[in-house]
Amino acid sequence: MARGGSERRAAEVTAEFDLIERIRMRAGARSDVILGIGDDAALLQVPAGKQLVVAMDTLNEGVHFPPETMAADIGWKSLAVNLSDLSAMGAQPAWCTLSLSLPQADRAWLDEFLDGFLALAASHGVALVGGDTTRGPLSVCVTAHGFVDEGRALRRDGARPGDDVWVSGTLGDAAAALAQWRDGEPVVSALKTRLDRPTPRTALGLALHGIANACIDVSDGLLADLGHVCRSSGVGAEISVMELPASDALLGAFDEGTRFIFQATGGDDYELCFAAPEHCRDAIEAIGEQERIRVTRIGRIIAGQGVRALRRDGSPWAPPSAGYTHFVS
Repeated sequence: MARGGSERRAAEVTAEFDLIERIRMRAGARSDVILGIGDDAALLQVPAGKQLVVAMDTLNEGVHFPPETMAADIGWKSLAVNLSDLSAMGAQPAWCTLSLSLPQADRAWLDEFLDGFLALAASHGVALVGGDTTRGPLSVCVTAHGFVDEGRALRRDGARPGDDVWVSGTLGDAAAALAQWRDGEPVVSALKTRLDRPTPRTALGLALHGIANACIDVSDGLLADLGHVCRSSGVGAEISVMELPASDALLGAFDEGTRFIFQATGGDDYELCFAAPEHCRDAIEAIGEQERIRVTRIGRIIAGQGVRALRRDGSPWAPPSAGYTHFVS
């Protein structure tokens, strides 16, 4: 019995190191990575005059993605949600670490996962510098690191009464795709792409330095995330549900009332929501054109507390909830 157990453990260790080696062979490289995958920890060089920005997110099967999601899409999204956090801070991505929990040492699955993960990493100049692999339910945890000039990070606590509230891209697509999947309906392809492969708004976050007073990425729903900005800044906000930007796919698949719920509370869009002074409107629109990113003014920051959503006639619009919350049944 003891011998069988030791042999099984040896096989597990061999499989684990095989997976690590497959990851190491495909990881990217940067000149500021002094020592990457292969030692107890990485050695990294932070440039002079820069502050290190660190973000971490975990994706669990059945919570953040359906079980049948393609491995390449899981890889992409696991990095994208972290790069989105760096974008909201106005940071330039640099490095990342990856922790993988897998039911078994599936080399084919891992290679496909890395196809998506490393494709996004390469497009943002990100080097994978370390992490961990273990056996268990499918779960992916990524930590992303980026740089920002000292004292120049975008934060949640700088919104001021009179600021405009803006969002990038379109809202509600990912939540709509998830709703179609949960209802057993065919999922519109364009909506599914937004759920599986969100686009980090890195260029927009960098361009908002000196323009935006506060910023956050929309991960748990617009009303919930804008509420975080308001609480941190000690202000309130008013938004118009009629101004929330919608994709053609969302407009074609759902009625107005359902669409508003997805857009205002759905989450998983990973767009940027930011507050900026009124006199910056032309500059923001110019940035949107230059970066080919849709930017939409949806409301304003006011004195007070909380976020109010308004209909076209100015009457309150109340959704079932403000957004997604973990640990609530």
